[in-house]
Amino acid sequence: MPQLNPLDWAPQLIWLLVTFGVLYLLMVWIALPRIGSVIETRAAHIAADLAAAERLRRETEEAIAAYEQALAEAKQKAHAIVEEGRVKLKAETDAERAKLDAQLAAKGEEAEARIEKAKVAAMKDVNAVASDVAADIVKKLIGTAPAKAEVDKAVSAARKA
Repeated sequence: MPQLNPLDWAPQLIWLLVTFGVLYLLMVWIALPRIGSVIETRAAHIAADLAAAERLRRETEEAIAAYEQALAEAKQKAHAIVEEGRVKLKAETDAERAKLDAQLAAKGEEAEARIEKAKVAAMKDVNAVASDVAADIVKKLIGTAPAKAEVDKAVSAARKA
């Protein structure tokens, strides 16, 4: 085996050192700078992405805070509008109720006046009818008709009692 021959060791060591040196120089001058630049580019890209993510997170938090504030203001305005509408509707309802109460009171007074007028008219007719009926009853019982003044007096006395 030639590798184990001690006379062949010196040239093998020289070729080992030359090959190792060339590979080392290729790695130092070409491969490692390219790998380093790729790593630096990726690190810069990652740092930029992280900065953008942080900026977007802050913008999102600000947007959420603005949204919540706008929502609170909208709720407050809605409550104010509802309350204003409720007050306006209550005022309109109260005015309409007062108007209807006044109309009903006027109609009630008018109806009471008509009832009283009808009652008075009916009572006048009742007195006349009662007098006529009483006169007819007395005439049938005793055979003679009593005087109209006496019958009216007796009916008035009977109604007062």
